[in-house]
Amino acid sequence: MNGFKTPYPDYDVLEKWDTPSWNPQTRAVVRRRLDQVPERRFLTEQEWQLLEAVAARVMPQPDRADPVPIVPWIDDTLAANRGPGYRYADMPPMREAWRQGLAGIAGEARERHGRNFGELPAEVQDALLGAIQRGETDGRHWGDLPAARFFSELLLKQIVAIYYAHPAAWNEIGFGGPASPRGYVRLGFDERDPWEAGVPDV
Repeated sequence: MNGFKTPYPDYDVLEKWDTPSWNPQTRAVVRRRLDQVPERRFLTEQEWQLLEAVAARVMPQPDRADPVPIVPWIDDTLAANRGPGYRYADMPPMREAWRQGLAGIAGEARERHGRNFGELPAEVQDALLGAIQRGETDGRHWGDLPAARFFSELLLKQIVAIYYAHPAAWNEIGFGGPASPRGYVRLGFDERDPWEAGVPDV
């Protein structure tokens, strides 16, 4: 994140790996997120590259040596057709919505700037995504897909959810992870369990 400095620079949630905080099932889930990043199965190569460029603006990671993988997990969800169990009445099914949405972003970039989205300067990419978020789009590129809803309810939510499901993001915000089976005990305002991140450096 541009200009972001974590207030927990010395916190490492993985230090709880062999503690009562995590049971074998929890460790298996976290290990998969770390070591078993899925291969591309659903998105085309062009869609993948476009989504990588979009994710880099929605959730920038310029200072991270190993960026949190986001697009592989979106692709994995689409390949398995594993959705939230609901959809808005004005939205097509999930897979169709993603294909139409990525095509819409690509079309807007070419129409407005004559270049692929990934080739645009960062500030132009941000302005374009902002217009899409506000629904200021050319319907020819989107068909029956509401651009603003696609951006806010699918693209944005999925990118942010995947990012904050990764231990590297937990470290940034001082989150202790799933804490299963130990669980969180001290739930009052400004209370912390002894195994959580300490008072942040501010």
